[in-house]
Amino acid sequence: MGATSAVLKYKLNNGRDMPAIALGSYLGFDEQGIVRSSNKQLRDVVLRAIELGYRHFDSASLYETEPEIGEAIRMKIEEGDISREDAFITTKLWVTQHRREQVPVALKTSLTKMGLDYADLYLMHWPIAVNEDYTYNDVDYMETWKGMEDAQNLGLTKAIGVSNFNQTQLIRLLDEGSVRPAVLQIENHPQLTERDLVNFAQKEGITVMGYSPLGSLVPRYGMQLPGPKMDDPILVDIARKYGKTVPQVVLRWLVDRKLVPVTKTVKVKRLKENIEIFDFSLTAEEIARINKFDEHKRFTIPSFWQDNPNYPFEKIENPVQNPFVAIKSKNLKN
Repeated sequence: MGATSAVLKYKLNNGRDMPAIALGSYLGFDEQGIVRSSNKQLRDVVLRAIELGYRHFDSASLYETEPEIGEAIRMKIEEGDISREDAFITTKLWVTQHRREQVPVALKTSLTKMGLDYADLYLMHWPIAVNEDYTYNDVDYMETWKGMEDAQNLGLTKAIGVSNFNQTQLIRLLDEGSVRPAVLQIENHPQLTERDLVNFAQKEGITVMGYSPLGSLVPRYGMQLPGPKMDDPILVDIARKYGKTVPQVVLRWLVDRKLVPVTKTVKVKRLKENIEIFDFSLTAEEIARINKFDEHKRFTIPSFWQDNPNYPFEKIENPVQNPFVAIKSKNLKN
């Protein structure tokens, strides 16, 4: 059985199917700003991924990867390898476009960049709204959600959802919105299982996507972070049992919890390895063993926004300066 037919699919609350693994396209952030693909590297990765069986691709306005994802999808459609209906494209609304009337316009811009007629899933990237200069504004995320509903009603996207929302914010969205979110995308890995939030969302019929699924197993920001590594005895023991690698075990751990891992790599070997997780499953006892790594360790912490009333995470002391303001100021001077 080929990789494509082996990939599980979850049925969203709008009746459409979502492949149970996504290829993420965030390439990072440095002192120059967003890291961009060079020489069509990302496009070529997506082309190879499609050949390996990937059908779900995760992007965002912020990532500046939409054009190359769209180019790869169109190329494979033109070659007859896939149809548009085979592909599942997720992209996201950035925080500077949260006014209701801005939302459909922002999605139309994303679709133009991708050369596609619609997105399969459009997510509100954060519940926080800022102005173009990254000062806060008073746009409430419920106004933004109305704009997301407008975008869906216009046929620009098949489903809408949110990213980086906490449970309180999700409850309000369910109570006050006209359309229930189809998806919640959050950071999720063995050190951050978010079991209460995941359980709540799933009970409400919301599918959960998990970004940074490998957590401390891989370097972040060019450094090793504290937590389980590739040689962790518990993970190695489980991997040996199934003839799999440690990353495959962790990705399968998410799938067995009915989450959609958002993987990220530009290496063909890893692309192939990451999708080969649908020919085994973990026992409840093995899932529980991995759950014990949980220490609510978050690696994505935009603490520069923590004074915003809609900041979704715990506050920390000595928050870092807002990098977006710094980058914007630098660009304005040049």
